Amino acid sequence: MSDTQPFGLLILATAGSGLAAVLANRFSDRVKVPLPAFFLAAAAVASLVIPQVHAPPHRTVERVVSIALVLILFDGGLHIGWRRFRAAAAPIVAMGVLGTFGTVLAAAAIGHYAFGLSWFLAVLVATAISPTDPAVVFSVLGQREIAGRSSTILEGESGANDPVGIALMVSLIAAGELSTGAFVGVGVQFLLQMAIGALVGVVGGRVLLWAMRRFALPSEGLYPLRTLATVLVIFGLASVVHGSGFLAVFIAGILLGDARAPYKREIERFHTALASLGEIVAFVVLGLTVDLHELVHRNVLVPGLVLGAALALVIRPLVGWLCLAGARLRPNELTFVLFAGLKGAVPILLGSFLLEADVPDAPRLYGIVIVVVTFSVVLQGSLVPFATRLLRLPVSITEPEPWSLGVRLRDEPDGVHRLRVAAGAPADGASLAELIRLPEHAWVSFVVRDLQLLPVTAQTRLREADEVLVLADADLHAELVAIFETGTVTDARIADDPGPA
Repeated sequence: MSDTQPFGLLILATAGSGLAAVLANRFSDRVKVPLPAFFLAAAAVASLVIPQVHAPPHRTVERVVSIALVLILFDGGLHIGWRRFRAAAAPIVAMGVLGTFGTVLAAAAIGHYAFGLSWFLAVLVATAISPTDPAVVFSVLGQREIAGRSSTILEGESGANDPVGIALMVSLIAAGELSTGAFVGVGVQFLLQMAIGALVGVVGGRVLLWAMRRFALPSEGLYPLRTLATVLVIFGLASVVHGSGFLAVFIAGILLGDARAPYKREIERFHTALASLGEIVAFVVLGLTVDLHELVHRNVLVPGLVLGAALALVIRPLVGWLCLAGARLRPNELTFVLFAGLKGAVPILLGSFLLEADVPDAPRLYGIVIVVVTFSVVLQGSLVPFATRLLRLPVSITEPEPWSLGVRLRDEPDGVHRLRVAAGAPADGASLAELIRLPEHAWVSFVVRDLQLLPVTAQTRLREADEVLVLADADLHAELVAIFETGTVTDARIADDPGPA
């Protein structure tokens, strides 16, 4: 037991660091700098000033960050869900795939002509800095949530271009050069990874949903663990058969996002917490690999700043505008999407691939990637809140909801409808007594306004944005939507002789 005290000190330091990282959210919200910037900077400084802190081996970094990225992508897919993805599928695919390749071409041209990098090295650096990270954007926004499709496009784009960027980088490093034969090989390898990853993701997501609904487990705590294990199986299977495991888990998350399953809320909370932990771990581990002495060299700092500025001010706006030309976004939404393509952990991970592969001049190239990410996260990211105000985007404050009220049921309910009162709907401004008794055998169970539970009586008057829980047959959903969420109905909604609600 002689190592009890050192082990205790290790646990104390690790837990203290984790607690500080969680509490840093408040500080980040005040200074309007994305939280990942603090993790990255703190780890880089620690590795510089504390002799006992060493950068882990590149292979270890790659594996740890890859697992963290799996957790982040699956949670991102859960958050988007199939309905939101389907509504913005075309712009998401355009930005995630075509936008990534357009960014690579433009950034590679700058690296080659402005800084004398060979075309192969320029393409490698451009590939590393092409993926985006919406978590950086939303960490700056804090409790402010942007309405419309812009947030969905940003989230979906990142989920798509992360696998695209990783697959492209792996294929390029495997090819080792740029030539006609290499282009064919890279193209075939890339398409193969995307196709297999998508197939495994669709099949894996459907099998996971089927198992969640079909097979009961003896303990509530086992349900999130089963989902986590299955997600890792999907990633591993796709990787073994030469597909993109990252794309597979992202697609699986999208398919599960809107689906109903036992303990679904608990599963979502579990994976959201894991994704937050994964983000902290990824930036800390990547920060340990940063050599601050390398970053101040002129041949690292200048190319990094120029590329970062070019991405933010020229490449992203131009490539994004071409990809979103037919998306029918409002001008302010389009401008925000073009501005908010911030960089995050994936570019640094791809930069570490260069170190692992012993690419010529790899430390310098990795330093350039670090400077680009730092520019994007700190300078560009800190302007996101100002951009939302300048563009007059519809932003709502999402307050935390620490208390919940509900019941646990043995069987899946098929007659529970959660609705939100829309402006101009028949229910907007009407009391429950003024509405007819709703469809037969239907009644209002809960009314929530401004995160407060209202008493449900005949005199309870509904208004826009109220959340209403109605118990009714499943086939009455369209009729209930017409009452609460639309401005037209098939028959009169006001009763001459209302009964009890």
